[in-house]
Amino acid sequence: MHEAGLDSLPGGGAEIFHPDIRQQIADDKVDAEGWLHIHRAAHELGMHSNATMLYGHIESYEDRVDHLVKLRELQDKTDGFMCFIPLAFHPEGTAISHLPGPSAIDSLKTIAISRLMLDNIPHIKAYWVMLGMQIAQVALRFGADDLDGTINDGGSLMESYLAEGNRNFLTRAGIEELIRGAGRIPVERDTLYHPMKLDRVVASERSPRNLPVLG
Repeated sequence: MHEAGLDSLPGGGAEIFHPDIRQQIADDKVDAEGWLHIHRAAHELGMHSNATMLYGHIESYEDRVDHLVKLRELQDKTDGFMCFIPLAFHPEGTAISHLPGPSAIDSLKTIAISRLMLDNIPHIKAYWVMLGMQIAQVALRFGADDLDGTINDGGSLMESYLAEGNRNFLTRAGIEELIRGAGRIPVERDTLYHPMKLDRVVASERSPRNLPVLG
């Protein structure tokens, strides 16, 4: 796939690396060693990828730190991760729906600690679809520099999406307003964090670490 043109990988499926927790919440997914091996192999081919962590369920703080340490160690070896994405657990519709999920304070602390621990990963993402718009906005002052989620620019795909009753979207103007409201400057970027202007890449280097961007 790389030879055919694939140049990046998403970071989904990491969940929590600790085997005991992973067996309970994601026993149908590749184990931690397999996930890390896939990303290590991609990085060695010159590809970049993202990394995630699902938090706020049955894991402990120690499990979160263990997860971050494993990502940091791989990044030290490969320098292939572009962005770390903490994903807030939403219990509705899961086998552990009785759990409350993470609080706003927990989410902000998780983002801040992630920024401190993963100083070798350029970007930390606030995924507003799972955090909520207001918490995601505050996260831009707690270490996140990437505000990401569905943007409604119209078109048949979005119209179909909305027809199904889904309202988890922001307009381009809305997401820019959130970023400016946090005292940051919105910059549109591509998958590899190249700043965009007039629908063209204007720089071959990654955007600055502390500059929030549109996902």
